[in-house]
Amino acid sequence: MRRILTTTNAIESLHMQLRKIIKTRGHFPSDEAATKLLYLALRNIQLRWGAAPEWKAALPHFAILFGDRFVLEA
Repeated sequence: MRRILTTTNAIESLHMQLRKIIKTRGHFPSDEAATKLLYLALRNIQLRWGAAPEWKAALPHFAILFGDRFVLEA
C-alpha cells in the first residue's frame, strides 16, 4: 500500500501531458475554453490508462482503514 501512496510517476505524467496541451494551445479566449480543453484532455488521457496491478491488493486495506468513506466496488 505504501508503494502506491508514495509514487508520483502517474501524477507527474498527468501534469506533463496537461502542461503540453496548454502550452501548445497558448491563448484562451475565456476560462471556460481552458476548462473545456483540460476536461477533454483528461477524458482522452483516462482512456489510455489502466489500473495498476498493485491496486487489487491495496483495495481491501483501504476499505479497512477508511471504513464508510471508502466503497469497495466489485
